[in-house]
Amino acid sequence: MTPVHFSFSSAFILGLMGLAFHRTHLLSALLCLEGIILSLFIALALWALQFESTSFSTAPILLLAFSACEASAGLALLVATARTHGTDRLQNLNLLQC
Repeated sequence: MTPVHFSFSSAFILGLMGLAFHRTHLLSALLCLEGIILSLFIALALWALQFESTSFSTAPILLLAFSACEASAGLALLVATARTHGTDRLQNLNLLQC
């Protein structure tokens, strides 16, 4: 395994572990999701460079566009929950209590 492959695979694993174990605040969960998406973007970009084909170069750009949409939707949810509940702690978010 090359150091580049090790770095983006360890970034993916760290983001996944952070999402699984440190879910106290919504902001930390969103940052872990963003780290996972960025490591996938790096992996797809390296994969497209390895094949040296223009047909594979659209996949990283599409993933980057979807990650921008995911980040904006996540921040909108963060602002909405901070306004309604007063905090971004995930334990306080209950769908049964409005």
